Amino acid sequence: MKRKLTLPAVLSATALLAGVVQIAALPAAQAADRPQTAPQTAPLALAADQSAPLAAALTLGAQERLVVKDAVVDADGTRHLRYERTYAGLPVLGGDLVVHQRPDGSVASVDRAFTGRLALPDGLAPGLSADQAAERATDAVRATVGLAADDDEAALSRVDGTDRTELVVWAADGSPRLAHRTVVRGERADGTPSSQQVVTDAATGELLATHEEVETAVGSGKGVHVGTVPLTTTQSGSTYSLKDATRGGQSTTDLKGGTSGNGSLFTSTSNSWGNGLTSNRQSAAVDAQFGASATWDFYKKTFGRNGIKNNGVGALSRVHYGSNYVNAFWDDGCFCMTYGDGNGNTNPLTAIDVSGHEMTHGVTSATAGLNYSGESGGLNEATSDIFGTMVEWYANLPANPPNYWIGEKINIFGNGKPLRYMDKPSLDGRSADSWYSGVGNLDVHYSSGVANHFFYLLAEGSGAKSINGYSYNSPTSNGAKVTGIGRDKAAAIWYRALTVYFTSTTNYKAARTASLKAAADLYGANGAEYKAVAAAWSGVNVN
Repeated sequence: MKRKLTLPAVLSATALLAGVVQIAALPAAQAADRPQTAPQTAPLALAADQSAPLAAALTLGAQERLVVKDAVVDADGTRHLRYERTYAGLPVLGGDLVVHQRPDGSVASVDRAFTGRLALPDGLAPGLSADQAAERATDAVRATVGLAADDDEAALSRVDGTDRTELVVWAADGSPRLAHRTVVRGERADGTPSSQQVVTDAATGELLATHEEVETAVGSGKGVHVGTVPLTTTQSGSTYSLKDATRGGQSTTDLKGGTSGNGSLFTSTSNSWGNGLTSNRQSAAVDAQFGASATWDFYKKTFGRNGIKNNGVGALSRVHYGSNYVNAFWDDGCFCMTYGDGNGNTNPLTAIDVSGHEMTHGVTSATAGLNYSGESGGLNEATSDIFGTMVEWYANLPANPPNYWIGEKINIFGNGKPLRYMDKPSLDGRSADSWYSGVGNLDVHYSSGVANHFFYLLAEGSGAKSINGYSYNSPTSNGAKVTGIGRDKAAAIWYRALTVYFTSTTNYKAARTASLKAAADLYGANGAEYKAVAAAWSGVNVN
């Protein structure tokens, strides 16, 4: 199910950003034995072609093979060809090597992880079965749980089981032997998933090595809208990716102007992303990745909600969707949120309140499941506006000072005006300030005005005021004054109503009843908060 950002009808068919990735080509190499048709693939193809001749030249055994892993070609044509090694078809751990070739193809030198002669005195028959090896590996990892200091976030807190066990040749310590490699899954103390590669002797079960596959790093980025922000990324060797293992593996990909598929994960050899300009494709990705992180953190720290579905799984964010796409949407089917680049592909819709808005559609789908039509549809959209705004307040970014306007950073209209106003929704020319009998016939993005206005009144109260440098003047339909209870309490009441009392068909009258129940649950039926909820609903003509 897709949920799109509210747009004027004239723009409803347009969408988000598109562009072309700039990839620095490798320096040209004059390979005498192979035409160079693609700078990125030609060195790898050259290395693959030379694997067998090089294995013979290096006098490797008859059962050994070289498998190309990487290739680097210098500006002068010098080649550095990196290989992994197999023995009788089994991976050799610690058997890798790098062949350095002169521009004419002759071998200048070789760097080897293992310099001896590879042989297995005991042959290829393991003494322990794969199941026995998996049990030994799991026991070895489980023995480390709780041994590290309490403040060590890398400490393992839980072991969940194994993914796979395979036969390998262990050569990293200079004494080749048959071994089992088992992947043991678990979780670290800070909630980061753990995927330990455990190597055990195939004859004795002795622990030979362990290696954590999931690595996180704290990088930084400069987005189009969020400014300079920290980013939790994943590191694999010298490569970083926009994938956050600490938040359910949520990631950001580049659709490159496409309109289907998952896109390409953003990767880089540097852990500094984007430059704030739309000409840099990473900049919009910084917005999206940080927005998803901020939304995750808001729900986690405010309500104890562990991800959109409360199951610890992070969402996929896709940027650069289509061409000139002036919209953003959430899709339950792919559990992903998608952003276009706006008019001229120069104004991505990746503002933080948009991120919070779209991901909240997933929260609504996973909880009340409000039908996306009529008054329940307006409540659905308003819920996304409410919590999108709360995410903006939670992040409190200098580049995007929080306020009660929706989409003010994305400049949909080209005049700097917001997409919607919570204090007085009718300022957009379409949304309803208060309820009337035909409000459910409006587009859901405009019938949402009733609940948006209710939330503003509940949080901040009625009348003219300045909040965080922004001026508001919120009226009431009955002329009564409403005193706000603060946005945190207002959000707590709305969240409880959504997750405990709303159903798929809840309308505005039922929303009033549900939110009063929520207020009573949280603050008591005789408290100021309960009375404020009633007053705010009356202020938008829901009585």
